[in-house]
Amino acid sequence: MSDFSRVVRAGLCAVVVLLGGCASFTPDGGFTAVEQAGQQLDKQVTWVKTPEQRSQVDERVSELLAQPLSVEAAVQVALLNNRGLQASFDALGISEAERVQAGRIPNPGFSFGRLEKGSEVEYERGLHINLARLIAMPLTSGMEAKRFEQMQRQTSLALFELATQTRKAWYRAVAAQESLGFMQQVVDSAEAGAELARRLAAVGNYSLLQQAQEQSFYADAGLNLIRAEQARVQTREQLTRLLGLWGEQLDFRLPERLPQLPATAEPLPDVERLAMSQRLDIQAVRLDAERLASNLGLSKTTRFINVLELGLVNNRSNQEPTQRGYEISVELPLFDWSGAKVAKAEAQYRQMLNRAAETAINARSQVREAYLGYQASHDIARHYRDEVLPLRARIAEENVLQYNGMFISTFELLADARKQILAVDGYLQAQRDFWIANADLQMAMQGAPSLPSTVATTAVADEPAGH
Repeated sequence: MSDFSRVVRAGLCAVVVLLGGCASFTPDGGFTAVEQAGQQLDKQVTWVKTPEQRSQVDERVSELLAQPLSVEAAVQVALLNNRGLQASFDALGISEAERVQAGRIPNPGFSFGRLEKGSEVEYERGLHINLARLIAMPLTSGMEAKRFEQMQRQTSLALFELATQTRKAWYRAVAAQESLGFMQQVVDSAEAGAELARRLAAVGNYSLLQQAQEQSFYADAGLNLIRAEQARVQTREQLTRLLGLWGEQLDFRLPERLPQLPATAEPLPDVERLAMSQRLDIQAVRLDAERLASNLGLSKTTRFINVLELGLVNNRSNQEPTQRGYEISVELPLFDWSGAKVAKAEAQYRQMLNRAAETAINARSQVREAYLGYQASHDIARHYRDEVLPLRARIAEENVLQYNGMFISTFELLADARKQILAVDGYLQAQRDFWIANADLQMAMQGAPSLPSTVATTAVADEPAGH
């Protein structure tokens, strides 16, 4: 056996041995971590890859839409049917493919040449492999593995975000639908008052100013009804987009009422520590910092061997004996000593450390804000339920007695009825705000929530003067 053949065979054997340790795809594509996030929500999560899986998801969605859609059913539909979430799952598959690719040994190269010099013919053959990539493979493979873990957490966070946004959209849609009913009652009351004022004015028992005031309130109530209908359509469409519905699925039904307000707000005395231990964005930024630290080490390791190749040479001509041996080529660092590359990596690492610290600071503030908003919204809704509504009901009872005794007019009774309706609608909005704050708090425990920038206020139409 020739020396060249021995060298080639030894090289091939080494490649075969190394191939045994190459990275491979995981059986689940890294989806187990995402499924665990779904289990925390007590929901089914499916990565749709085949037409059969799509048919199963469509069937499950149809079953959920056949009944009035509860908030938990809405979250389940979104987690199964939202195409943006499915795109996040596909990004997870892309990340795993990059991780596997980084762990694969680079393919060897073969070169063949034939040169003629007059009557002489020279053949040149070579076998080479990129040693720089081979040397750096453990580091690059580790970096891609960390990036893959980070992508798993980001995908899980996207799942939590979708669940939170769906809950908030559901609360808004149900509240808007219920509020529309209250606004319709206000319009009916205002219409009755305006018609009574028109008739009294026609027989001279009511002044034109009083009639105009009743008519103005009726007009304002009509505008509020239009706005309520617009809010109902907008909130329903926002929920529809999150659920990924279209076509015949748009006829889904919502419950008539929001869930009842709990008796007390849930106490969370150690909310900051709990959030810091389980927030996925903090875990993700920590992994990113580790990846950049590995990148910095890689830059220092390869700063003098950017291009390093090992080759086997076999030159043969018809005039000279066959030449065998090997050659190593290395880039000489005469002009570029890779100082800029190392400085860039170090700056990126410092940048990531500062961003990690910023993420932690923001996380503590966000969870405090979310918890205080949760408590305050519960206090407001409870105040409506325990103080405002009982007072409005007592006033209404007294006004009915006053009206039966002919101490107040019909207009005053109608005006009081409108105030009572608006108070009930105010409680509805407070209920909605509480459940939205509750969803924000749950999201703040897992990742950055979308907290409201301003405190919402409920506009109430002015009553006509003199009532």
